[in-house]
Amino acid sequence: MRSKTELREEILAAARAEFAQYGLAGSRIDRISSAARASKERLYAHFGDKATLFRDVVAADGRRYFAAFRMRPEAVAEFVGDVYDLARSHPEHLRMLTWARLEGLTIEPPAFDDEAPPDHALATIEAAQAAGKVDSSWAPADLLVLLFGIGLAWAQFPDPHPEAAADPTVVASRRAAAVEAASRIIAPTAR
Repeated sequence: MRSKTELREEILAAARAEFAQYGLAGSRIDRISSAARASKERLYAHFGDKATLFRDVVAADGRRYFAAFRMRPEAVAEFVGDVYDLARSHPEHLRMLTWARLEGLTIEPPAFDDEAPPDHALATIEAAQAAGKVDSSWAPADLLVLLFGIGLAWAQFPDPHPEAAADPTVVASRRAAAVEAASRIIAPTAR
């Protein structure tokens, strides 16, 4: 017999798969409950309704997404490679965040040790700028958005040859290109 925690996690996993594929509007509670091997009544007892379940999955995915990487002042460009790796290894997180934006949900970044990841990243960029490792002419918030954009570029690109993304040489080349692009963008300018 499953514990309440195990059942809740199985429902969240089934819901993640359903929502990632169909979004909130296209998802069906009966498919989620069937995949989780739980009655609809149990699902509703744990989450209330489909919208609440969707928000809980988005929050869990956001937490996992942001916990997967931390920017370091000495490796700001490498952060982009970490974002690239995460988009490749867990595309469902990106799909869930995309569905949430399409549904108009406000995505609140989780806090870790009382600091939200964006706040940590902004402080890291500022520290790297103060140390002369990152071009200080960038507003940290603007640079952070651009770095995420570079890291997620291949995940967002309508690739006409998606099978190439499975080739380790292609994966390494794309990751290296993203990190190199970030390196060039953050390079301190000579004045």
